[in-house]
Amino acid sequence: MVFSNKLAQFILVAVIASIPYFGFANPEAVNVSAANEVVAENSTAATQETEEFSATKLINSHIGDSHEFHIADWNGHPITFYLPVILWTNNGLEIFSSEKFHHDNKAEHFVDQNGQKLVRYNEIIFYADKFETLTQDQKDNGAFEFGARPLNFSITKNVFSMFMSAIVMFLIFLVVARSYKKNQLAPKGIAGFLEPLVTFVRDDIARPNIGEKKYAQYMPYLLTIFFFIWINNLIGLIPFFPFSSNLTGNIYFTFVLAFITFIVTSFSGNKQYWGHILTPPVPKALYPIMIPVEIIGMLTKPFALMIRLFANITAGHIIILSLISLIFIFETLAVSPISGAFVLFMLVLEMLVAALQAYIFTLLSALFIGQAVAEHDHH
Repeated sequence: MVFSNKLAQFILVAVIASIPYFGFANPEAVNVSAANEVVAENSTAATQETEEFSATKLINSHIGDSHEFHIADWNGHPITFYLPVILWTNNGLEIFSSEKFHHDNKAEHFVDQNGQKLVRYNEIIFYADKFETLTQDQKDNGAFEFGARPLNFSITKNVFSMFMSAIVMFLIFLVVARSYKKNQLAPKGIAGFLEPLVTFVRDDIARPNIGEKKYAQYMPYLLTIFFFIWINNLIGLIPFFPFSSNLTGNIYFTFVLAFITFIVTSFSGNKQYWGHILTPPVPKALYPIMIPVEIIGMLTKPFALMIRLFANITAGHIIILSLISLIFIFETLAVSPISGAFVLFMLVLEMLVAALQAYIFTLLSALFIGQAVAEHDHH
């Protein structure tokens, strides 16, 4: 029964966390990778010339989202794993493979779906006729040009990664639950590896910050976000398919996780918590000042959670890709040993950061919940 309750709460968190991607399939409007820019359907001999290397394009293509996985190049042709494009258009639901865009990300290739022409620009899908009416600034920041684009429910790289990590977590904890059911002695295998981590979250995060009486009811949520963030952080460090996504480096994703913590904290708040915010312990003449300050303080907590995770994960990816770019910028292999050594060092450091950021997010979430449920004695 306890496992079923935890599983239900985990599924709820995973589904809620997917909301920004169903509404804004890659809303960041990042640049497409250099490899996808070179290959186009109507390429000619002139366009086959080697483009000048751009570190910015390389970095943007890896830290941003995409409708496909670029796996490798073979004899000048990209090997790609295409993801489904799911759109709600003026003519209803449209589902097709991203292969139809032929790697075009500059709105040069049209996709005709039931009489509607669609184009893709910086990973944002637009109606072709309305796209032409936009200014360049609107095109570059087209994520919120809702009148010029269909609703995008596509399975992008980040959505694919999120589902994959959710499935991995489900399978892992299903195996662990069965292991404990069969074996009443010391845990073995995966259960033996995870038990110290679960105990750590319980004894070093939940109990000290939430309290002995109420920590147990928040353990499913804390365990879910700890392992969910950690696994996705590690997935982002693996540079090949089906990994390599930057889910936790997407500010919309971190916003939803922080918003869930805010909702849990707000609904868990007792009378003393809300009383301190709405009727702060100051003279009533100061209420017009102190109440807004208290409300702003309440809102800055999830904002700090959102920015901290997003900034740390994204910064790590940018540093690693910048070090790799040095080889192409200097156009000499003499730099590669130095660059490779620094990349290896940063990868090891990022593995530590991956666990550390999961710990910090979980710790702060427990701290905020603990402040909301704490009971104070007034004498």
